[in-house]
Amino acid sequence: MAAEQRARITDALPRFAAAGAGRMGRGIAIAFAYAGHRISLIDLRHRARAARDALAAEVRNEVEGALRGLVQQGVVRDDQVATIAARVELVDAEDAPAALAAAELVFEGVPETLEAKRDAFAWLTAHCTPDAILTSTTSSMLVTDLAALVDRPERFLNIHWLNPAYVIPVVELSCHAGTSAEVVSRARALMASIGKLPVVCGASPGYIVPRLQALVMNEAARMIEEGAATAEEIDKATRYGLGLRFAALGVVEFIDFGGCDILHHASREMSRSIDAARYAAPAIVGDMVAQGRLGLKTGSGFYGYEGRDLQAYRDDVLARTLGMLRHAQLLRPPSDTTLS
Repeated sequence: MAAEQRARITDALPRFAAAGAGRMGRGIAIAFAYAGHRISLIDLRHRARAARDALAAEVRNEVEGALRGLVQQGVVRDDQVATIAARVELVDAEDAPAALAAAELVFEGVPETLEAKRDAFAWLTAHCTPDAILTSTTSSMLVTDLAALVDRPERFLNIHWLNPAYVIPVVELSCHAGTSAEVVSRARALMASIGKLPVVCGASPGYIVPRLQALVMNEAARMIEEGAATAEEIDKATRYGLGLRFAALGVVEFIDFGGCDILHHASREMSRSIDAARYAAPAIVGDMVAQGRLGLKTGSGFYGYEGRDLQAYRDDVLARTLGMLRHAQLLRPPSDTTLS
């Protein structure tokens, strides 16, 4: 395609595209539209006119409904809904080639089968420009398994969004060994430009968040099964204990803050009393304890603290935690009365 021709197309059509008009594609489209960008929401299925009209009405209602939910929360003004929703441009299969030719970043969001992914990437490869970044939003397939489906795999990575995609800021970028560093940098920058917080991980099942949360959710279900606690008590404990702390401190930061030795000993005791396989600490924890790398209290753990103002850091952690308590309306002032 001549540069002049591509420039005309790029001027007329959105820079971003979501291929697959289902739930994830719509959520991604809302995220970009909210940030001020037009985005092509591409339906890859060939449909009769009536079916296309029905899909268009469904998409419009879902997009506007999501935005009206944000209006109710005071995040979006009522007079902004139509403008934001209009930035989501539903494109049918016949017009998909032109939309893809104009896109610099494309999200594949078709059903979670290898056949569907293969067909989708064959279509995307055929119509996207060679320098377009191609991504999959898959929650279950490894980036290494999908890279082979893409022409010029150096421009391919998985970008996993957390639902609802237009609300949760974190997006997980999973790269394969051949993903270009320049592509990763561009993808991170583009995600950050719409207000997302990109995190990068390797070709690992479960990414970061799903891998961690699956363990927590399964353990909660086991506690109910065992009669250890009710669902209501577990949810109270996680919202205002576990969740509140981990909203103020990252998981690894929390290990360092309390001490890697605490995790080491707690894992040992729960391995003995609950389940050896579930609670056995990984070798890295034992190695760090043996090396005296316990975290904040020894100046080195998963993070290094040399030269850092530790009191200022502790004050910051306290401020973060108190901020979460204020948000939960659980921060009480001290009593002026001696009660006992």
